[in-house]
Amino acid sequence: MDTVRKLLNVKGQGLWSIVPDASVYDAIEMMADKGCGALAVMTGADLVGIISERDYARKVILAGRSSKTTLVNEIMTAPVITGSPDATVEGCLALMTDKRIRHLPITEGATVLGMVSIGDLVKAIIAEQKFLISQLESYIKQ
Repeated sequence: MDTVRKLLNVKGQGLWSIVPDASVYDAIEMMADKGCGALAVMTGADLVGIISERDYARKVILAGRSSKTTLVNEIMTAPVITGSPDATVEGCLALMTDKRIRHLPITEGATVLGMVSIGDLVKAIIAEQKFLISQLESYIKQ
């Protein structure tokens, strides 16, 4: 079982973030530009929330609000559920499934190391299973 730290080292520890007083429009525009589904909401180095496409759909569009006048801090999810870099990929996937979230910031103390998505975790599990299968096939052929 690989740890999330190893996954972040392969994926990269880049973190897309936005400030709480930015407009939701700016957040959605950044998500589209960066090709991601969620942003960490940061005040300096402090993680204060997370905003996702789901937040936008449910708290802006369905509520009839304007994305240009609604601020990120009005719809962000806080407090944020976070994961440890030393947790297993499977453990983080179980946490995300249990909490019904699609993005998980990874923190070590007060430092945000990166963010993983359900897709990142599933991809890592599939790669690990493919490797195990190839190893078993090699062993059987000997």
